[in-house]
Order: sequence, then C-alpha cells, then structure tokens
Amino acid sequence: MALSNSNVLGWAATDTSGHLSPFHFTLRENEADDVTIKILYCGVCHTDLHTIKNEWGVTNYPVVPGHEIVGVVTKVGSNVKKFMKGQRVGVGVMVDSCQECECCEQDLENHCLEHVLTYNSPYKGTQTRGGYSDLIVVHQRYVLYFPNDLPLAAGAPLLCAEITVYSPMKYYGMTEPGKHLGVAGLGGLGHLAIKFGKAFGLKVTVISSSPNKEAEAIHNLGADSFILSSDPEKMKAATGTMDYIIDTISAVHPLGPLLDLLKVNGKLAFVALPGGALELPIFPLVMGRKLIGGSYFGGLKETQEMLDFCGKHDITADIELIKMNEINTAMERLSKGDVKYRFVINIWNTLSSSNIY
Repeated sequence: MALSNSNVLGWAATDTSGHLSPFHFTLRENEADDVTIKILYCGVCHTDLHTIKNEWGVTNYPVVPGHEIVGVVTKVGSNVKKFMKGQRVGVGVMVDSCQECECCEQDLENHCLEHVLTYNSPYKGTQTRGGYSDLIVVHQRYVLYFPNDLPLAAGAPLLCAEITVYSPMKYYGMTEPGKHLGVAGLGGLGHLAIKFGKAFGLKVTVISSSPNKEAEAIHNLGADSFILSSDPEKMKAATGTMDYIIDTISAVHPLGPLLDLLKVNGKLAFVALPGGALELPIFPLVMGRKLIGGSYFGGLKETQEMLDFCGKHDITADIELIKMNEINTAMERLSKGDVKYRFVINIWNTLSSSNIY
C-alpha cells in the first residue's frame, strides 16, 4: 500500500508513564474511498488516559490518542460523493469495520468483531493514529457531517461522550417525556446525560458522592434535583422513584443502592467501564422486575442522528479549551477528576504549521 510523503505531526505516549510528546509519523495515502481531514479540534476522553498508561493492557506504543475529532476536508478519493473539500466533518471512535457482517448491515458497525478503532489498532500494515495530530485519513463511511449550527470545539466531545449516553437512552426507551431519569455520576458523560434528559422532556435527578456538585447540577446544567449517594436518608426517601438510571461512574461502586431507586420495571444502563468487577444483588433485580443493560458507543447512522439532534437542540459539551503542549497537565487533572467537563485540544492553532480556520 502506498504511503504519502507527508510528515504528520502528533503527540504520542511511548511508555506506561503516559507522558505525551511530539511525534512525527507517515500518513497513509488517500485512496478511492477515503477522506483526508485537517484536524481542528480533538476532545480528550478518559479512554485516552487509560490507553496512554496501558491500564487495560492493550496499548501498542508509540500511541497517538484522540477519537473526538472535528475538522475540515482537504482531499477526497475518486469514489467519494458525500463529502467535498472544505466541508466540516467529524470522526469518532472507529475508522473501519468489515462492512459485510450482520452488525454492519444493520448500521451497528460499533459491534462488528472486526471494527477498527481510531487509534491504537492494527490497520493496513500500520497502526491507527488518532486526533492528537494535524491530519487523518478515514474511509468515507466512518466520516460524519458536522452540522453548521454546532460549534466545532464544544461539539468535539459529541463524537464519543455524547453518543455513549444517547445510544442507550434511545435503545432502552429512556426518552418518554415526563418520566424520571437518574444520572449516576456527574462528569464528562453525566453532564451530557442531563442535557439529553432535559431535551427528551424527562425529570432528571443527579446521584453523586460529591456534595459540591449539587449547585452545578441544578443551577448550571438544569437537573431537577440532586441526591447525595452517601446520605442514607435521602437515598431512602428516593426509593422506587426513578424510571431509568444512566450509570456513568467509572470507579467500582455498589449497585444495590441504585437498584433500590428504580421503580418496578425500571431500567439501569451502564456506559462507563470501572476497573474491577461489580457485585450484583439479585433480590431487588428479581423482585422489581428490573432490567440491567450496557451500551457501547453507537453506529455511524445513530451517531449522525445524534449530531443532527444536538444541532437542533443546541446541545454541546461544557469544555476547557487547551493548547497541545498543555496535554500532560490536562491528563494529570483528568486523573483527579479536575475538569468541567471535557478537555478539548485546539489542534489547528497550537499544533498545525498552517492555520486555515
């Protein structure tokens, strides 16, 4: 396979310290079905932090992270009809799949056993490099239109964090106006779950172990109420009041108290990945005919639907915009939960050699 002569600049981690530093690599050639994208902004996902430190044991160094990518098209292949030069586009968690299996045929490419992640995946004789860089080449099927009514920087996290909460809410029917949604955990995923809940017309209650997040949840993000999970009286008072709960907590935590909050026939959906096993109490599950499920990021059709929905309802992430050379400090803060609520890297103004926007 031909490779371009482009000397692409990115930032990579080279060992388990997770320290990121400038890294030059060769970008593959733009083929007939490909789109070349000038990256303008890239969100910083907690998955990036896990990966650069090899906390899941799957990292192939050097690794260039980043899968919340927005930018503009600079080149299209001969078979590409959907996109044109200068168009605003996005790239999320994946850049290819087998395109032939049952999942791919049902627009569930994210569940294809051969799906290729945007970074840290073997692909066409090399390794995928993510959005902490100034260019990326992606098959047209995995490129998304980025609505003109969405700001690029605050919209970047929609490509991962937003679809991660939108997809289970749609699949598990957590969209009926007037129903009661609990959001467990208030961070990058949780704050977006609040916004979707309100857009769907739900009553939203945040469940958090951090008392200092109450004012933020209610006054800034629009939640209807707040429950401190360490307050047994408040938790007891809320028993059996919620129709749905989205669990965004990335640490190991007890499930019994959350199940107790659900009504009969209530649904609990996991979207985070705690670092250890969770203990599941069976009695409240069986006695209340409650449902527990999980959800990965969404397929391409659903992700485009989500982007269009966000454009219509003016939903974006709350972000802190950083320079590329501030990424290591940002990762340290992210590991401590010190961000409201998503870091986004200004790639075009702090990494790229030529600024086009």
